[in-house]
Amino acid sequence: MTASAAGAARSAKDGAERAGGQAVDSKPFRILVTVGLVTYGIVHILVGWIAAQVAWGGTGGGQEASQQGALAEMAQNPVGVVVLWLTVLGLFAMTVWQAAEAAWGHRDKPSGFKRVRKRLSSVGRAITYAAIAVAAISALQGASQSGDQKQEGWTARLLELPFGRILVGAVGVVIVVIAVRLVIKGIKRKFTEDLAGGASAGVQRLGQAGYISKGVAMAVVGGLFGWAAVTYDPSKAGGLDDALRTINSAPLGSVLLTVVALGLVCFGVYCFFWARHPKIDAGTGQRSGETAGTRAAGGRTA
Repeated sequence: MTASAAGAARSAKDGAERAGGQAVDSKPFRILVTVGLVTYGIVHILVGWIAAQVAWGGTGGGQEASQQGALAEMAQNPVGVVVLWLTVLGLFAMTVWQAAEAAWGHRDKPSGFKRVRKRLSSVGRAITYAAIAVAAISALQGASQSGDQKQEGWTARLLELPFGRILVGAVGVVIVVIAVRLVIKGIKRKFTEDLAGGASAGVQRLGQAGYISKGVAMAVVGGLFGWAAVTYDPSKAGGLDDALRTINSAPLGSVLLTVVALGLVCFGVYCFFWARHPKIDAGTGQRSGETAGTRAAGGRTA
């Protein structure tokens, strides 16, 4: 490639990066992200509510104690349908936000492993948000297959492949690793890095309880996949609903599940505060929490 062609390619790349960053940093897009974070919080509060009913002898209103169950719960009344449509719009905006950060963001981290790790984390978030948005669309369409049934289906297909048990076991290990990272993120309060301008002590406690609870639930999900690999039985695998019901079946399970349910509700409430001050970094060069006023003043803060 000639020097002029390389320069043109760099210029095109820089132009695309600036355009993408400006779009993600625009006011309409930020409003959509705020809507997405609020609805994300509502989903977690509903999951916690269903889990609490399971803990104390109910059936969770007949719904799964999972994102799919919470979305199905919302689809049962007209107001919930409106919230579901907002969930779809907001979560797809959040997917684009995280995809942009995966491609161009996290410039506050040194180039190398740390930046790559943060961008891979953004990829994982984008996939999570997109999956919940698709599940919301399915709830609007009245799809009846549960998340656990779907997971058992593709787990069965994985087990049929050569080295299928190893693949399913590897999925379990990955989920457990993610779960441990969530717990560490909660304990060390690393989630405050997602907030522009930091967080009060109360918000930090909500985030800690939420991330640790999510991590515990995900660790059980990973354990279920590992057990499915060991027993060569796809029915042993499961999602969040199976994980929470497994916790409930343990000694003092109702107490443990109640604690996890409260933690999920705390995470939902934390999302409302996150929605007010999300740190959006898509390579625009704007620092976290910097406003138009501070930029105009040369970056000085009061």
